[in-house]
Amino acid sequence: MSQVQTLRGPIDSSALGRVLIHEHIFLMDMEYTCNYRQDFFAEETVAKAAGRLDALKASGIDTIIDLTVLGLGRHVPSLAAVASLTDLNIVISTGIYTFDEVPNPFMFHGPGLLLDAPEPMVDLFVRDITEGVAGTGLKAGQLKCAIDMQGLTPGVERVMRAVAQANVITGTPITVHTAPQARTGLTVQRVLSEEGVNLEDVIIGHCGDTGDIDYLMRLADRGSLLGMDRFGVEFAITMAERVATIAEMVKRGYAGRMALSHDCCAWSDFFPRVEDYHAAMPRHHYLHIHDDVIPALLEAGVSERDLDTMFIDNPRRHFENAAKHFAQR
Repeated sequence: MSQVQTLRGPIDSSALGRVLIHEHIFLMDMEYTCNYRQDFFAEETVAKAAGRLDALKASGIDTIIDLTVLGLGRHVPSLAAVASLTDLNIVISTGIYTFDEVPNPFMFHGPGLLLDAPEPMVDLFVRDITEGVAGTGLKAGQLKCAIDMQGLTPGVERVMRAVAQANVITGTPITVHTAPQARTGLTVQRVLSEEGVNLEDVIIGHCGDTGDIDYLMRLADRGSLLGMDRFGVEFAITMAERVATIAEMVKRGYAGRMALSHDCCAWSDFFPRVEDYHAAMPRHHYLHIHDDVIPALLEAGVSERDLDTMFIDNPRRHFENAAKHFAQR
């Protein structure tokens, strides 16, 4: 057992219960939202988000990992306000989401740059984990970075190595957004390993976007947890294809290497109105797995025990293994 930081303080890993490992509450371009979407700051926005999380809790989920970091509009005071209104455990994250360049504040500051200095991102990530985010005292419990179809650009590599170094310093586990069509999870495993990360500490995100079983087994065989985590997103692959891939992986003995989620949110400025988001992606909501996916998995031959492994055991081990590896270092 180990401690896991949540928005209500640390809890024992045994208290995580059933976990969705890749979700968001608020997603935004913060500069745009501050200038043009004042509705985000209304009490109603927080209340509606809490209501959606309450419904998720009632469906049997106990914890979500909110993977909103720099580049996706992380606003911890609003997350804390939501947490005060719901019994759902919320783990927040630190890191940077970029497919190409580093954010502007790091363009000229860092190793070999105009202001030559040790990588500043590492200290910021560590501070979020050890002291808390933005003076709130609320600590991040997960690290996050990304690599997409553009591959390992210099900016992406710089962020990824900074996230890896923060893992080594703090023992905090990692989730990486990947593009399975380009097999970028293999690149993630190489880079993180070079920095001393134990690959059992890593969730390879968006693995559910592919039916390439050989690729998924290669990732899993190196110890990483596969994020089958975009249920409700159907422009990449259908729900039926996602379910079939999970069922096949279970048959091959990989139930202990997968975890499920939606990668959805309660509010976003990516559409003019929240209603537009749900109209465009009607099954991309917090209850889709409960309402639609679990029955489909059971029908495909996945057992209740397999589901418990993916929702309870694997997320718990994700945190416990990271703590174990940190203690060993």
